[in-house]
Amino acid sequence: MHPHVRGTSRRAIIAGAASVAATAAASVAATKARAETRSDNVATPPSVITNPPRQWGRFAQPDIFPDPDIIVVDSAFKQSLLGITAIRRVWTGFKWAEGPAWSSEGQYLVFSDVQANTQYRYIWETGQVSKYRNPSYNSNGNSFDFQGRQLSTQDFNRRVIRWEHNGMMTVIADQFEGKGLNSPNDLVPHPDGSIWFTDPPYGDSLSEGHPDDSGGSTNAAGLFNPGIGAPDAGVIGGRKRELPNSVYRWDPSGRLDVVVTEDQLPDPNGLCFSPDYKTLYIISTGKGPGDQGQGGGGNVFAFDVQGPKLGGMRRFTDMMVDGVKCGPDGMRADVSGNLWISSNTVLGYAGVVVFTPQGKQLGRIRLPEVCANLAFGGPKRNMLFMCASQSLYLLQVQTQGAAPG
Repeated sequence: MHPHVRGTSRRAIIAGAASVAATAAASVAATKARAETRSDNVATPPSVITNPPRQWGRFAQPDIFPDPDIIVVDSAFKQSLLGITAIRRVWTGFKWAEGPAWSSEGQYLVFSDVQANTQYRYIWETGQVSKYRNPSYNSNGNSFDFQGRQLSTQDFNRRVIRWEHNGMMTVIADQFEGKGLNSPNDLVPHPDGSIWFTDPPYGDSLSEGHPDDSGGSTNAAGLFNPGIGAPDAGVIGGRKRELPNSVYRWDPSGRLDVVVTEDQLPDPNGLCFSPDYKTLYIISTGKGPGDQGQGGGGNVFAFDVQGPKLGGMRRFTDMMVDGVKCGPDGMRADVSGNLWISSNTVLGYAGVVVFTPQGKQLGRIRLPEVCANLAFGGPKRNMLFMCASQSLYLLQVQTQGAAPG
């Protein structure tokens, strides 16, 4: 054989051997990597922050207990949790889900899709969601009083209403001292028959109600026509913003009083009573349409209930968790006095944050969407319903809601 040919063949053989060795090494490395990946997946159940994240709904993978998206910060939180349950997404497809409230008599949850101008019901017996009131006049907050009657705030009509047992509707409040309310947002009943509600301006917009007539503070330049697509805008309720943001107490006698002013607490939003009704918690959120001031800072405040008035204002929490501002919106108290507060912030911290009555963080519930509001429901009032952006979530807990609705 020609020496040149023999040399070339030898080099080819050596090169081929090297290639085989490299391929084998790569295969071993790939196998090892796959094994490590499998190990990691086994060790780390999918959650809202894993990659890929957990699936929700019909095609979700089997649950792993405890749920990796229930974060225990203080061991005392475990007393409120059931270890063999998981967060469920029971429905989705809304524009902005808000204002859940439980009817113990009807065994259903009512809640609002504010931007879709529709109220929905989740029927406990069937687990189905269906339209309840359409139009809802951009209803936002909902509750049930101590007689089982539904209470609602209507952004579009800028008022608070009550649905009677015979199907009639009663207007609770639509003005104060002759001036139209802004857009009542959230409300809670008291055992004495009074109704306490917040009145920020968030519903005075195209998406959640209607803007002011031209020249009003939410339409100062007159760029918006509130009548387009809503010919009855302003027929019921205020046509222009006339009042500062406030928290009101409606008395069964019909009297309406301001209990917290804008100067005390800017942009009041969600609110709830402690189980003994000695404390009222109120959330202060960001600047709303037509606001002249800076707006709220996303904090939760506590007040002492002194008959028909409030006193002793103090900050309950600034909603900072691990350096993340967990923007609050709505909240509910359980029978132990713990506060379950919605969190509207970045993924990994969006969901619900739970605090003791002393303001100590107990834990968190992570959701794949920002959470607006929540309520306890179910036959035993031990099911936590969470309205989170486009979806409704449900979690069984080991505590009960403290108030009707």
